[in-house]
Amino acid sequence: MPYSHHLHPLAHKDIIEAYEWYENQQEGLGDKFAAAVVQKIKNIASNPLANSSKGNNDFREALIRTFPFIIVYKVYELKREIFISSIHHASKHPRQKFRG
Repeated sequence: MPYSHHLHPLAHKDIIEAYEWYENQQEGLGDKFAAAVVQKIKNIASNPLANSSKGNNDFREALIRTFPFIIVYKVYELKREIFISSIHHASKHPRQKFRG
């Protein structure tokens, strides 16, 4: 059974901003980005321990295929819950990706 998940409010904002940017670059590209994010979140919910932690042992990171973004998340095994901290662009400073 997949873990439940919830997003930090700024993670939701990360998705919207990236969606709008990609959609402005090419019509339909924002939809492809959003679909890639949703699919990766489903993958994480199904197997949250598959991705490693980098730089901060409390958080794990999953690369979104085709787009230069990383989903940064915490796993709460006892609650079977995932907290998505950020949808972080890979070129931004790494310290900006951790939100509690």
